[in-house]
Amino acid sequence: MNTYNFDDPDDNEDQENQDPLRKNREENFEQLYYKLKNSQGTNNVDLLEKLVNLFYEEGDYEKSLHYIDLLLEQIPYSSEYWTLKGTLLNYLERYEEAIESFDKALSLNPGDTETLLNRCISLENINKYEEAIQCFNQIIENDPDNEDVFLSKALMLEKMGNYTGALSVLKMLRTIQPDNKLLWYELGYCYDLMNKPQEALDCYKKNLEYDPFNYNAWYNCGIIYNKMMLYSKAMANYELALAINEKFVPAWYNKGNTLANMGRHYDAIDCYKQTIRLEPKDTPSWHNMGNAYQELGEYEEAIKCFTQSIKCDSTHYESYFGRGLCYDYQKKYKKALDDYNKALEIYQDDSDLWYAKADTSYNLGKWRDALISYKIAVKINPNNIYAMFDLAETLLEYGYIKQSLKTYNKCIELKPDWADPYYGKAKVLFLLKNNYEAIEALKNSFKLDATKRKLFEVEFPGIRSIKEFKHLLEK
Repeated sequence: MNTYNFDDPDDNEDQENQDPLRKNREENFEQLYYKLKNSQGTNNVDLLEKLVNLFYEEGDYEKSLHYIDLLLEQIPYSSEYWTLKGTLLNYLERYEEAIESFDKALSLNPGDTETLLNRCISLENINKYEEAIQCFNQIIENDPDNEDVFLSKALMLEKMGNYTGALSVLKMLRTIQPDNKLLWYELGYCYDLMNKPQEALDCYKKNLEYDPFNYNAWYNCGIIYNKMMLYSKAMANYELALAINEKFVPAWYNKGNTLANMGRHYDAIDCYKQTIRLEPKDTPSWHNMGNAYQELGEYEEAIKCFTQSIKCDSTHYESYFGRGLCYDYQKKYKKALDDYNKALEIYQDDSDLWYAKADTSYNLGKWRDALISYKIAVKINPNNIYAMFDLAETLLEYGYIKQSLKTYNKCIELKPDWADPYYGKAKVLFLLKNNYEAIEALKNSFKLDATKRKLFEVEFPGIRSIKEFKHLLEK
């Protein structure tokens, strides 16, 4: 069934061409209602078909559905009507009911390609991708030369994240349709998501040979170049995408990100402003503009951006985090801590966020809270070397000597070329009266950073007077 324009057997060719039902719909609706109500003549089915068709064309799917149900009461074994009902239910986003209608149609006309395709649409919309793939396979079995179905299957496999399967289907189609620009685009998309950047670029470029005005392809090339840290090439591709479609928001946004990566923060801000002009409530753009201002040290502007980002999305914990960092830089520790806590109410698995909270808690004199936060930061990310070091320093400061020694040792394991944890370890060992090991730690510290010797002389002037110690230190 290719169309729902039901024919009126009483209309002649001229009437069909003029289609009086289209000239004055309200009048025609009233006439059809009147005829239907009074059951004039014997063509009640024809009247119902006209009403179904009129409401369908008007986009009033509820009313069209009402009359198709009346039709099915009279002709319950019409696979065409059941398929139409399913299609109307799809438009109304009543997908489960649509599937029931399509199943009824298929019981009357097994293997009908149109019905199966519509059934696939319903299954896709309720995320039953595996069943949709089975449906596509059934169509292919009945109609193995239907190349459009193969393409639809490939697109469905992409949605499922089965890029290898999608790639296999697309490659097969490419042998049949080597000039099909859409195939090259989808191949590029699959390769990109399979982390094969060069193959993806080759396919997108092939697509652009056939479709040079495909701004999505230019944009995707930019994304790949950006991942490869080829920022100048990324910029060129974003600019080509914007030359074709200056209102293409993702290109403005990612151009801004690339400029930020290049250290061109003011230019990046201009791009984010373009994005916001087109989409005023775009949270990522507000957030990244805040980041750019923060990098420039313009904390008040950054705070305004992060605040606007939070207004757009109150669950965007990164913006609370970013605003908190700005308050921290301004030494507004109470406000910073409030924002870190709000961020942690939303998301608790960010090691850097706990680390920031720990530092701010320490600055506010809340050393117990600081210790807890440092420990959580390290637990989430055992490789967070700086949180680990600050934990060791705080443990030492508040008398947890043996715990601090263990923590300094962990720091040294993680970063053996860093002088600071050796120096901290030496201080702990001196407190434990283990002078020989302390001296070895000091030697390592001085070797890695000569300034540590001067720091030691300032912090421990008395120890320098012990000849044996000085001798061992210089040995």
